[in-house]
Amino acid sequence: MAEKWTPESWRSKPIEQVPAYPNADALVRVEERLRVFPPLVFAGEARRLKALLGQVAEGKAFLLQGGDCAESFAEFHPDNIRDTFRVHLQMAVVMAYGAACPVIKLGRLAGQFAKPRSEKTETVDGVTLPCYRGDMVNGMEFTPQARTPDPERLIQAYNQSASTLNLLRAFAQGGYADLHKVHQWTLGFVAASPLGERYRDLADRLGETLAFMAACGLTSETTPQIRETDYFTSHEALLLNYEQAMTRIDSLRGDWYDTSAHLLWAGERTRALDGAHIEFLRGINNPVAVKIGPTIEADELIRLVDLLNPAGEPGRLTMIARFGADKVERMLPPLIRAVESDGRKVVWVCDPMHANTVKTFNGYKTRHFDRILEEVRGFFAVHAAEGTHAGGVHFEMTGQDVTECVGGAHAITEANLCDRYHTHCDPRLNAKQALELAFLLAEVLKDGRMRLGGRVAASS
Repeated sequence: MAEKWTPESWRSKPIEQVPAYPNADALVRVEERLRVFPPLVFAGEARRLKALLGQVAEGKAFLLQGGDCAESFAEFHPDNIRDTFRVHLQMAVVMAYGAACPVIKLGRLAGQFAKPRSEKTETVDGVTLPCYRGDMVNGMEFTPQARTPDPERLIQAYNQSASTLNLLRAFAQGGYADLHKVHQWTLGFVAASPLGERYRDLADRLGETLAFMAACGLTSETTPQIRETDYFTSHEALLLNYEQAMTRIDSLRGDWYDTSAHLLWAGERTRALDGAHIEFLRGINNPVAVKIGPTIEADELIRLVDLLNPAGEPGRLTMIARFGADKVERMLPPLIRAVESDGRKVVWVCDPMHANTVKTFNGYKTRHFDRILEEVRGFFAVHAAEGTHAGGVHFEMTGQDVTECVGGAHAITEANLCDRYHTHCDPRLNAKQALELAFLLAEVLKDGRMRLGGRVAASS
């Protein structure tokens, strides 16, 4: 029998990845201020996302989650938000066409300011300082002042998240997401891509579909679904002081919701069954997720599922697999079988970024495009073999023209990384690489759909 949950019950549990604030009283004062700030998202929006993820769990929809590795105070600009939103839209439209099902758009935006770290400190030229944990905690500059955790940064993160959400809602509902605009942007990508001919057939078919819809009277003026879209936000629930302060009772249903984002997740380093982060997530009514990698065992996974989704509610729990291209086909199948054997419902998502990170000869962290694609293909192959639904993908990406991941049609090399390496943490796909990946995934989704159709026809 689980202990009674409260928004602060996590404080009695072991906790990892917490910054050491030098002034505990200042942190308490910031928490008190945050408790009376307006919610960033609303309970009804979180319920809407959970219902949509329920469709993913049933194999009727697909999840596209993406955005910054770690958001930055310094790079906060409406153009950056717009560009990431735009490439997310383009990817979703291309993938929806390939999958022939709705694609749910979930951004790593408006709250992804903190990052777990492997080490607590960093040493440079004999000087040891706290490691950089994201702008929500401390600064990147290697100075004692910048690296000292500052609770006022929680307030700045809240304010930037509120501004980001305001702009995202305007884009999603104000006409910027019009399918015709998105298609024109995608045609521009196809025309400029070295592999454009490979993608042209799919792009042309999209255009024909939009033209047919218009001929039937389904236009931006007559059909709101063509010019508007749902867009949701997510981040890792790492700083539980902040998350607790943003957790409120829904006035309609009396349930607790974390109003900092629509979906929250626990990472590979913070998913301990008896830990504070899982304790916090088990009590909020948002949809939640957990990242799982090579260290997890089947029995631990089952206990996580039962802790976080004891009622077996479709859409409540997402498992984000991050095994690496060389391990996913070997290590994922027994986990899927363990979960599916008792009819438990989870959404299975592939994160092909984190376990495929390498360091180059010149010291840059990077990810190889081919390895990212290889893990995604392996993830889809496993689900096809198991007869389960590959529910989505989770990318670290940006709309900016950065050079952080190598490969892709434009052939970024390790020597190019220094050109525009802007990330505050891990390397991200740039806009061209992200959209190229969407086209390649659309081919995988379409092939899988055709094979499934063939099996259905053969059995009938």
